Amino acid sequence: MSNKAPQELSERDQALLKALVQQYILDGQPVGSKTLAQTANLKVSSATIRNVMADLEDCGLVSSPHTSAGRVPTNQGFRFFVDSLLTMEGVNKNKIKDMQQTLNAVQDTQVMVASASEMLSGLTRLAGVVMVPRPQRTALRHVEFLSLSDSRVLAILVTNEQEVHNRVIELNREYSEGELQQVANYLNEKFSGADISTVRQSIIDEMQRAQENMNNLMSRAVEMAEKVFDNKAGREDSVVMAGETNLMQFEELSDIDNLRNLFAAFNQKQEIIHLLDQCLHNDGIQIYIGDESGYQVLGDCSVVTAPYSVDNQVVGVLGVIGPTRMSYDKVIPIVDITAKVLGAALNSRT
Repeated sequence: MSNKAPQELSERDQALLKALVQQYILDGQPVGSKTLAQTANLKVSSATIRNVMADLEDCGLVSSPHTSAGRVPTNQGFRFFVDSLLTMEGVNKNKIKDMQQTLNAVQDTQVMVASASEMLSGLTRLAGVVMVPRPQRTALRHVEFLSLSDSRVLAILVTNEQEVHNRVIELNREYSEGELQQVANYLNEKFSGADISTVRQSIIDEMQRAQENMNNLMSRAVEMAEKVFDNKAGREDSVVMAGETNLMQFEELSDIDNLRNLFAAFNQKQEIIHLLDQCLHNDGIQIYIGDESGYQVLGDCSVVTAPYSVDNQVVGVLGVIGPTRMSYDKVIPIVDITAKVLGAALNSRT
């Protein structure tokens, strides 16, 4: 048993690991010693290659499928490859020019975001995902409540410069029109002009200060604020995806149960949104390989993301989702340049 740590690999070992990963990315099949001897351009015997593969397996960088004598990279192997062995490809200047022309020709932000998602999907042949740019501050101007049926209420929010948002919320009981008007009056008087992201927490904090002395109006306001101003509510439209069906071409993702779960996650978007939210607070390219994303449904996938900015402020994140054996050397530069081009296109409109 080898006690060698990945960072202690010799140049020969790293060259063989790099050749194995590249071959596996190419065809998705376990790589045998004979194939490695032909592709690695190293003057070493098959016996030496087998010994190196055994060492790499002991390090946790490769594994041996039961059905084959060849080996495949583990997620740890992909991580070492991406961090230490990867050589990036440049993006063709004509492609960059086409991207710039396409996005600069669009005025509507939602259409621009959809175009960027389609670009990512088309250029990588993977699933493209783009977060709709967030305003730096969303100020509450006015709120109204309309009773729909039973305990369902339509909340109408007016924010910033007369932007209107509708949310249907499910409450614990049925409210009268008078009660709904009371709560709306209270919220409008107390929080008009406030950043909408802080309204919910402000009411909850006030409730905690009031404790037993909290009146019925405050109690009703708290219940509605928890639903209406929940930062996670109504977020499905904040992310645009394209090319999800591209993932069906990869054998390792084609299991029907895996596909069903993956497409359900794409449809609901909550996991995707949460992952992109995390990337908002990180600098530069982020790469999640397999279970690094923290979501079981993405356990066989890699996610590559990059933030994009307007006026030097990060307003969104974009990226691609694909199998762990994606062509990182091509995908990473494409994600990076798409983020820059989208940010520039948005900047040109401000």
